[in-house]
Amino acid sequence: MTTDPLAPLLALADIAPAVEHARDRVDQALRHRALRRQGGQVAAELSLRSAVASAALEGYPHDREAVRAGTVTDPVLQGALRVAGALPGLTDLWPKAPRQALAKLHVLAARDVVPADALGRPTADPVVGTRLDGLAALVAGGTRVPPLVLAAVVHGELLALRPFAGPSGIVARAAARLTLMSTGLDPRGLLAVEVGHQDREPEYVGAAGAFATGTPDGIRSWLRHYTAAVEVAATQLTEVGDSL
Repeated sequence: MTTDPLAPLLALADIAPAVEHARDRVDQALRHRALRRQGGQVAAELSLRSAVASAALEGYPHDREAVRAGTVTDPVLQGALRVAGALPGLTDLWPKAPRQALAKLHVLAARDVVPADALGRPTADPVVGTRLDGLAALVAGGTRVPPLVLAAVVHGELLALRPFAGPSGIVARAAARLTLMSTGLDPRGLLAVEVGHQDREPEYVGAAGAFATGTPDGIRSWLRHYTAAVEVAATQLTEVGDSL
């Protein structure tokens, strides 16, 4: 019997209850009455919010209403919008060919930001390649931990590796969203987790750095942050639904 490499994460102090609580908040938000008749509007609004937040976390903040009006031409923001719009179409590919999906995300995120010959190409560092292969194996079915835990690991590992040139963080955040979507936790892509990260940005940066150390305390810090960000996303979903 093969041991699940991520199973020990659920034994870290307070992690299992935090994951369960965040999952409950998500399930409650996904039952919002607005999703029955106005699901498309809700999804479009949350996609916009996720893109604006992800660009801001990459160091390119923009006013959401200006983005909505189409007046922002910043290529990083435009890349974040392309990525957010492409996620539903990549959900099936992600667990089957994770590295191919990552390359597609980078092409979308980094167009007009990095040279064309760098698009979709991770660094040639063999250590990065090995860790990407390990991450791809997890995404492709190598673990049975809850989707929130796997998404957090995907996100944290890609932030730590920064395997692509340019806005690699946008790719990391999108890959985590794809994990939530492809595992069925958020099949319609309604959780703008990036908003949760932006709302808690100092914690996001600090916890990501802690995760990169690989220590149990560092990983626990990141998992606690991630579950909190998911709860913020669930609240956002509820608020958007209430506004319609």
